[in-house]
Parts: sequence; structure tokens; C-alpha cells
Amino acid sequence: GSRRNTNRTILDRFGRDMGADIPLTTDWVNGLDALLNRVGNSAKLRLILFTLDETTYARALAPMAGHWPCLRIGPPWWFHDSANGIARYFDQVVETAGYFNLAGFNDDTRAFLSIPARHDLWRRGVALHLSHQIERGAFGLSGAEDLAPLLAVDLARQAYRIEV
Repeated sequence: GSRRNTNRTILDRFGRDMGADIPLTTDWVNGLDALLNRVGNSAKLRLILFTLDETTYARALAPMAGHWPCLRIGPPWWFHDSANGIARYFDQVVETAGYFNLAGFNDDTRAFLSIPARHDLWRRGVALHLSHQIERGAFGLSGAEDLAPLLAVDLARQAYRIEV
């Protein structure tokens, strides 16, 4: 989902993977068709989908995760693990995929000192999303209190099958 090293001046001067990466459209439905029709109903398989192309959240990923038992939607990342990116993510995936088809939040950054801040941003995004759901009457405070630990920690543990 990314065209890497698009700025040749940066590439020539600093080498590969130094920025200038641009999201590309990915055809998830056709790309995963053969795999999902072969093993997508297996409870043993867990496939976590990440994308840099936000336009696929509501159009493809949420409906696919809502249907195929093996699929989970990975958290917004790279360009989108920001306050607005997290809000857009929840707006685009929850209505169709639900909460339990999300993979929570994980981190793959090489910038180790940013990890606590990134997880804090995710937890704040979760709290803001849940508060908006309460405000619009989707569920009450007790529902939000049940979902908060799932979204903050437990869904990631489940998605990656981490026992604690």
C-alpha cells in the first residue's frame, strides 16, 4: 500500500527508506479472494489487515472484517496514527465491522522513545470516540467502560493471541 522512496534527491543523498513514501490504493477484495475462500472461515487463522489508504476502511476492510471470521482490522498507522487519523479510523470501521473485529493498537516503530506517546494518543482517541458514542446515544457509560479496556489493550492481546 505504499510507493517508497518517491523523492530521488532524498534517495540519492540519504539512501532507502528515508521518507517520501506515498500511500497507494490496494484491491483487498480481489487480492485476498483466493486465500479467504480457501481458509477464511477457519478459526485457526488470524489475518490482521493494515493499510495506508484510508479510503479502503469503509469500502473494503470493514465489510470484509465484518464477514470473514479470520480477519481483523489493524490500527491506523504510519501517516494515520494521529488524533485525527484515529478519529477517522473509528468513524469508518466501527459501524460495519464492529469493535470485536479490530486488532486494538500495536506499535512497530523503530523510534522507541515515541512508543509511550503513541499508545497514550491511541488511548485518548479511544476515550474521545467512546465519549462521542455516549453523547449520540449509541450506548451508555457502562457500555463505554466495558469497551475501553478492550480497545486499549485486550483486543490487541486477542488478535496476537498473547496470554497474560
